Amino acid sequence: MTESLNVTVDRREGLAVVYTEGYINNQGGEEIARVAYKLLDEGYKVLLLNLAGTKIVNSIGISILIEIIEKMIEIGGRLGFCCLTPTIEKTFHIMGLAQYARIFPDEPAAVAGLQS
Repeated sequence: MTESLNVTVDRREGLAVVYTEGYINNQGGEEIARVAYKLLDEGYKVLLLNLAGTKIVNSIGISILIEIIEKMIEIGGRLGFCCLTPTIEKTFHIMGLAQYARIFPDEPAAVAGLQS
């Protein structure tokens, strides 16, 4: 599968929402990491990844998301995911991502949960 990933960012007061559109593989994961680390450099410590536009995440993509989670833990930040497909949500639970990053059903719930 060679589908590319498009990433857009909505910078808000105290929170940045990263929207993904496409396949999270090695290139897609690296793009998310690049964006996330840039946001951290800008001073954001709360990130939300809205995966409504993503239907597939491979193992390399998950490993890169784990690296982002580790960085967020290291700096005392918070990371959340929302709008996951049932398969991606189940995979995140199996792989342990849900232990260190919160999973929300939709963006309003995620924004409220991460900012409280």
